[in-house]
Amino acid sequence: MPGAVHELGQRARSAATRLARASTADKNAALLAAADLLVDREGEILSANAADVADAEAAGMDSGPVDRLRLTTARIVAMADGLREVAALPDPIGEVLDGWKRPNGLQIERMRVPLGVVAIIYENRPNVTSDAAGICLKSGNAALLRGSATALRSNVAIVDVLRDAAVKGGLPADCVVLVQDVRHEAAVELMQLDTVDCLIPRGGPALIQSIRDHATVPVIIDGDGNCQVYVDAAADLDQALDIVVNAKTNRPSVCNAAETLVVHEAAADGFLPRVCGALAELGVELVGDEGARKRWPSMGTATDDDYAREFLALELAVAVVPSLDAAIDHVNRFGSGHTEAILTRDLDAARRFVAEVDAGTVVVNASTRFVDGGEFGFGAEIGISTQKLHARGPMALRELTTYKYVVWGDGQIRN
Repeated sequence: MPGAVHELGQRARSAATRLARASTADKNAALLAAADLLVDREGEILSANAADVADAEAAGMDSGPVDRLRLTTARIVAMADGLREVAALPDPIGEVLDGWKRPNGLQIERMRVPLGVVAIIYENRPNVTSDAAGICLKSGNAALLRGSATALRSNVAIVDVLRDAAVKGGLPADCVVLVQDVRHEAAVELMQLDTVDCLIPRGGPALIQSIRDHATVPVIIDGDGNCQVYVDAAADLDQALDIVVNAKTNRPSVCNAAETLVVHEAAADGFLPRVCGALAELGVELVGDEGARKRWPSMGTATDDDYAREFLALELAVAVVPSLDAAIDHVNRFGSGHTEAILTRDLDAARRFVAEVDAGTVVVNASTRFVDGGEFGFGAEIGISTQKLHARGPMALRELTTYKYVVWGDGQIRN
């Protein structure tokens, strides 16, 4: 689908107009066809992805980003399952959010409608191509996608499948449009395209800064996942050990992996040697403050940059704090607004942490790895919003809608 960014935006706008009035049955048919085609055409997708991965490794890409780039049979099956889950979800379009009757007899309703054209700029993760397009389609939006140069072959192969599936479902192929021009100038043009109703970036600090510098369209920021886990004085330490190890090592290259461990000093003597030993055995590199190094002397010295960093690798910063107040201060100072967790059996401490920590999601006594659209029951997600206006936390169907007022009358005129 070569073409100037402006032309691609116009095609997406035209498709969005048709998609907004598509039936739930047609949207679901396209999603289910896409799921089947992803599996049927797995070979060509994996072949394209293998070429992308080989180039990335030859160029010296780090292991974390390479893991995000790599597709496997299991990941393609997961992409297909995600589309099937979205198809099974209730269609939000046309939902009446609320309504009331005025003294003059006017009936006023607030109805959920699509945003229109949703542009997504993302890096290195070809599964986002399928996830984003599926959520956009079910919520009645055209998806205007721009991935990274490193994943171009993979994205082309996946988008070809999605466009074929849209047509099978009776929808326009341009429900999903891929910008294949990977130059920076093309990305900036997309950020300023008047046919885009909402732009969602998914990537690292450089991409987010570029969006802040150049975008003139409405933006929902999918920011860093500097997730922190606080082990309180009243934590169940056996349970905390399992949770911390899972949060850090289950899949360290993703945004809901833990990056910092904060431990109350009352639990530090009993907990830190156990958890640091378990993490070290799994290859996790540790850095910490004086209190942490006192309990595990072999770890390196942590800086403020370490506590604010999204490692996306088997690295973890550790801090020991004297109180719940200090833990909350630490979390709010260094957090990115993504996900923070508290492990405790003290209900009052949990409630304070929930109330005072500033994040899109706060987890109590569970792994941060559950902060995901699929785990929340939303089906596939388009990202995790770390801002506060319109959408926050996992962005799924309802986060890609807006509303309009519908006023029902019977001849009323205003005096």
